[in-house]
Amino acid sequence: MATDSARRRPDDEPAGPAGDAVRRLDDPDFPALTMSQAAALLGVQAAFLRSLDGSGVLQPHRSPGGHRRYSRHQLVLAARLRGLLDEGHTLASAEVILGLQDELAESRAATQRLRATVDRLRADQDDPAAR
Repeated sequence: MATDSARRRPDDEPAGPAGDAVRRLDDPDFPALTMSQAAALLGVQAAFLRSLDGSGVLQPHRSPGGHRRYSRHQLVLAARLRGLLDEGHTLASAEVILGLQDELAESRAATQRLRATVDRLRADQDDPAAR
């Protein structure tokens, strides 16, 4: 039988500091994972993550004690880097490729937004009731 906590809906989150802590886990930039957790999720050695930190490509958050903490956003970046490195790219070229991929994705999204705006303006122009 399901427990009360298993049946909770997001609307049932606790109020106050506990609720704030739970909601932070939804933030892709919240540094929730330790290095060992991040490495296990990515299927890499902790040394790989340390090397990304040392090269400045990926800069994890630091706990008050100096321990590395990783966000989901950082894990996605590390996984993308790992894939390119596995394909034989150098770290420098992988970093450039990721930048270009991100720039292309942003350009495509901007193009889609502009197309939607043009379509909406054309529809407004063609609709006599809109005048």
